[in-house]
Amino acid sequence: MRDGYDAELADVSRILVAMAEAVRRAMSDATTALFTTDEALARRVIAADTVINEHHQQVEDSVYGLLARQAPVASDLRLLVTALHITADLERMGDLAKHVAKVGLRRHPLPAVPESLRRVVADMAAVADRIAAKIGTVLASPDAVDAATLALDDDEMDRLHEALFRILLGASWRDGVEPAVDGAMLARCYERYADHAVNAGRRMYFFVTGSVLHPVDPGADGLVAGEAP
Repeated sequence: MRDGYDAELADVSRILVAMAEAVRRAMSDATTALFTTDEALARRVIAADTVINEHHQQVEDSVYGLLARQAPVASDLRLLVTALHITADLERMGDLAKHVAKVGLRRHPLPAVPESLRRVVADMAAVADRIAAKIGTVLASPDAVDAATLALDDDEMDRLHEALFRILLGASWRDGVEPAVDGAMLARCYERYADHAVNAGRRMYFFVTGSVLHPVDPGADGLVAGEAP
């Protein structure tokens, strides 16, 4: 009986890893479609979001079933509660990748990102990919240190987010209203994508250590560990 229970727990973890890989691929493809005005690729990103949603539903169904049938305690309970939170973050990351693809489609065949924003948007996409890769690694091989450092990567994303808005609001902006709206939306998508990955990292830190990470004042290390309530 325990063997079957362990197999179900392992399956929850496996699906989370698959989701992390899927949302990373989705944002990478959405970014490629955005910069190359690849309509077919953008539409594939949008269509593939249904697979991410199915994974989300599978995790929820499995977790609720295990909670009802097995009444897990200790680390097993912590895993299942963590999985519920993380699958919601990953599902939202998939939605944000889909939004990036849709921005590109709205301007097709014209590029959605003007030359003045291409560098900063590309940098945001690179940080998003790095963060997504790290959360995938943490889910596959839980590690408290790697989970905690996700927040430091997010600091770089926040700086790029601010840099993009300085361009949009600067006196030298000449690209018009629609590109400004698109740029603001893209910045929000990448920034929120990173935020959800950081949330997932904090959940994994809690799963591994039993402690939570709290934000601290700027100028400190970014996060501090504290005992879980």
